[in-house]
Amino acid sequence: MGTGNKIIIAPFLKVNAMALFPFILIRDKWMVDDVLLINHERIHLRQQAELLVIPFYVLYLLNYLLNLLIYRNHYKAYMHIVFEREAYANETNTAYLKHRKWQAWGSYF
Repeated sequence: MGTGNKIIIAPFLKVNAMALFPFILIRDKWMVDDVLLINHERIHLRQQAELLVIPFYVLYLLNYLLNLLIYRNHYKAYMHIVFEREAYANETNTAYLKHRKWQAWGSYF
C-alpha cells in the first residue's frame, strides 16, 4: 500500500478509523485497502505532526465543543471541526499531502 504509516487493526473502535499519532487504527482488516479512508487519516497525521500532537487533540476537542454549542448536534459539530473539514475536502486527492501547505487546516475556519 505504501502509506508509510503503521496501520493497526482495532476491532474495538466505534468508528471506521482513527489517526492516533503515529498510527492509523482501523476497525476492520478490509479497510486497509480503502484509499480514501487511509488518505483521510493520513491528513490527520500530518495535522497532528504540525501541531506537535498534544495541541492537536486539545484544539480538536475545543473546536468540537464550540461547534456543539453552536449546532447542538453531534454530527454537525463533528463535520465542522476544522481538521475534519480539511480531511474530508481532500480525501479524494491522493496527491494532496505532496503539495499541501503547512497548517492548511487554518484556512478551514
